Amino acid sequence: MPSTAEKLSPTRVKLTIEIPFSDLKPHLDKAYKDIAEQVNIPGFRKGKVPAAVIDQRFGRGVVLQEAINDAIPPAYNAAIDEAKVIPMAQPEVEVTKLEDKELIEFVAEVDVRPEITLPDFATVTATVDNVEDLDEMVQERLDILRERFATTTEVDRAAADGDVLNI
Repeated sequence: MPSTAEKLSPTRVKLTIEIPFSDLKPHLDKAYKDIAEQVNIPGFRKGKVPAAVIDQRFGRGVVLQEAINDAIPPAYNAAIDEAKVIPMAQPEVEVTKLEDKELIEFVAEVDVRPEITLPDFATVTATVDNVEDLDEMVQERLDILRERFATTTEVDRAAADGDVLNI
């Protein structure tokens, strides 16, 4: 199945995939079989309806749609493997060309994992802040925690600065 990959952005890829009719034939046979098992047509046992009767009753389009829905996932997975991209979400699929007994072409746009190049670690430098006032910073954080988790107790005296009053 020929496919082409076009990079739309660093995180988005457009895959154009063609499925020749010879590859679609097994999916068409499966679609006819599935439809024959689901429908009840007078004069035929369930699951034994011929393909010509299904085409006559429901149209070739229904069968093609069923076959395409069955054929797209393996073709998409093969194109993903061929393009060597890692999809991050479900693709947006659109059938662009549908020629019965020739080929089917569809386009799948999908978000992919971006390629990241890391610099050489030997050249990377890091600056660390000087911690001169470590004791002072620790004491400040402890005071904040004491204030946050403080409990109140009743006292028998006049109100002073820092007391909590209920009126």
